[in-house]
Amino acid sequence: MKNTDLVWDLVDAKAKDFCDLSDSVWDTPEVNYEEYRSAAAHVARLEAEGFRVTRGIAGMPTALMGEAGEGGPVIAILGEYDALPGLSQEAGVAEERPLVQGGHGHGCGHNLLGSGSLLAAAAVKDFLAANKMAGRIRYYGCPAEEGGSSKGFMVRAGVFDDVDIAICWHPAAFVGVNNPISLACNELNFHFSGRASHAAATPHLGRSALDAVELMNVGVNYLREHMPLTARVHYAVTETGGHSPNVVQARATVRYLIRARELPDLLELVERVKDVAAGAALMTGTTVRSEIISGDANLVGNTPLEALMHTHIERIGLPPFDDADRATAAKFQQTFTTADIKASFARFGLKPRSGVSLCDVIFPPESGDGTIVGSTDVGTVSWVVPTVQMRGATYAIGTPGHSWQLVAQGKLPAAHKGMTQAAKVMASTAADLFGNPEAIAAAKADHAERLAETPFVNPIPDDIDPPLPANLYGADNGR
Repeated sequence: MKNTDLVWDLVDAKAKDFCDLSDSVWDTPEVNYEEYRSAAAHVARLEAEGFRVTRGIAGMPTALMGEAGEGGPVIAILGEYDALPGLSQEAGVAEERPLVQGGHGHGCGHNLLGSGSLLAAAAVKDFLAANKMAGRIRYYGCPAEEGGSSKGFMVRAGVFDDVDIAICWHPAAFVGVNNPISLACNELNFHFSGRASHAAATPHLGRSALDAVELMNVGVNYLREHMPLTARVHYAVTETGGHSPNVVQARATVRYLIRARELPDLLELVERVKDVAAGAALMTGTTVRSEIISGDANLVGNTPLEALMHTHIERIGLPPFDDADRATAAKFQQTFTTADIKASFARFGLKPRSGVSLCDVIFPPESGDGTIVGSTDVGTVSWVVPTVQMRGATYAIGTPGHSWQLVAQGKLPAAHKGMTQAAKVMASTAADLFGNPEAIAAAKADHAERLAETPFVNPIPDDIDPPLPANLYGADNGR
């Protein structure tokens, strides 16, 4: 860890510019693969910092990479900047108040995520130069985490093939090393085709695609009893074939999001759901065609990297929240349920405490029981590169994910303080690794051991293109 404290000073010196970047991304929320202004803002900041910039990586217009340094190991810091639909909200107010009815909003904190990661990368760039150290630091700007799985397409395109270590973070209610548990997932459309007819005069001549969708949903609901306990299946009917009940609907589409704790379990469960769809088509005399839209692998942990990052979190300590920050967070807590607040503590293995509005403790490694988890495309990266992720405290304890309350807190001083603290952790972890080849080797050995008996299979097939806006039905499928 020699001299890594210097990188904290570099983070502090640059923090205002990157808090401004975060706020500008918050001001222009853009959803899956439409993050043109947000990506451009990140490119402008990279160029101002002297990075070598590559745009449009892996065939995605809003994906980008900035690199600095020469030779040595390659350490990547991952960023995101996509928003969620329907969460427009005025900043700083503890009541639901949309800026634009039906508009977008940063309900998962990705305005902070990308800016904080880029802040860390910029500080490491200057650290390497000041210490005349060999090594390359990269910032990857990754679009469409909320259901678009851009990192899976990036992995498939080989953009991480020469990366030695990947580091990232996510806004949260508490600070600590992320417990590397997530659900592998696939998102699929099931398109049913039948035959239209008059529903009263000649119903026997019709073959209802809408009936097939309903029967498929019933079949999958019965399948739930026979899935692994940690599996999750969700669906939305995206095409009903029309609005006239006197017509036998000739087409209908249902979208499924299928999740499982382990990648092999996911692949098996997807095939079982496909069988249910085929059965529904057989029962209704229709045909069905399935198409994978996106997919994420589950997270692969890395004990040496997690231990190293935890050490840096303890050295840096908690974000410097003050009484004003806590009072504002307490106002937001008044809009939460008791269950929201209890779940927030439980997710990080902490005992619920009353009267605590902002993070005041570092949660222990491998905390929580792993039941309150979602899916992330960081998981796919973790199968091909040793990866470590932290949680940074940026909002009130109990804030529901993907909520207007989270959007409203995205520009508060507490959010900026939490983002800056996370940048320091990522930057000093990276700086430590650049000066410690044995630590990199240990991380790679741990990674290889974990994958020895389970080879990687990208849940995104080779023939599937990124679901760019023309292929998305409203981009409303946040994970």
